[in-house]
Amino acid sequence: MQVNMMNQSQMMILESFAGAQDEQEVNALMDVLRDFYANRLKAEMQRLWDNGTLDQTALDRMKGEHFRTPYDR
Repeated sequence: MQVNMMNQSQMMILESFAGAQDEQEVNALMDVLRDFYANRLKAEMQRLWDNGTLDQTALDRMKGEHFRTPYDR
């Protein structure tokens, strides 16, 4: 049996949520995490736009695509 250890970031997040006093604090922590990842995504998209990897043509091509992982049937 394989045991997976949590990394430092995972432990910090767990400890932060464990210290939440109520649902309102949990929701506030979730907002912080969502904002963090949204900002990372925006920065990466800007980097791709700036270096020419992403442009309006590429966005138009992707508009109708389905990128979610398909479910096993």
